[in-house]
Amino acid sequence: MKKYIFPSLMLTLIFIILCAVLYPLLIAGVGRLTPGGGDGEKLSVNGKVVGYANIGQKFTADNYFWSRPSAVNYNAAGSAGSNKGPSNPHYLKEVQAKTDTFLAHNPGVEKTAIPAELVTSSGSGLDPDLSPAAAFIQVPRVARARNLPESRVQMLVQAHIQKPLLGLFGPAKVNVLKLNIALDNIK
Repeated sequence: MKKYIFPSLMLTLIFIILCAVLYPLLIAGVGRLTPGGGDGEKLSVNGKVVGYANIGQKFTADNYFWSRPSAVNYNAAGSAGSNKGPSNPHYLKEVQAKTDTFLAHNPGVEKTAIPAELVTSSGSGLDPDLSPAAAFIQVPRVARARNLPESRVQMLVQAHIQKPLLGLFGPAKVNVLKLNIALDNIK
């Protein structure tokens, strides 16, 4: 029995050191190489932090691009989806209400043209990005609310499209907070 206990204890100690010490140190080291040094990429305007690049925020004014809806009301302390299926009647009512609100603020847009991400929550409830299509469909409303030419707002959206990593991994996306900060900087 002694010949099994010592190797078991040694193996346990080795795995504790690997999994509870070395792996967390490695992950923390990799985090230091990311934007924000592992603390998140803070976005500032005039020296004041207005949000984080990877956490969605709520925008409801017509002169801003709207973010994807959040099942957790954009509370980063509690990331979660709604867990309601596509046949749930309460979920369908929520989606219909969001669709109706979007159509009321974006006249001329057909219901079938609305990208699903503008009326449904993401799995985390904190998605900071939209597809380019979801940003472009909002251009007329934002341009009208700011008295800007649509072409100018379209160019701004185009300039904020982040391409897939290495042109292969992930979809093209637009960070809503970065786009709205740039929108406020238009003179």
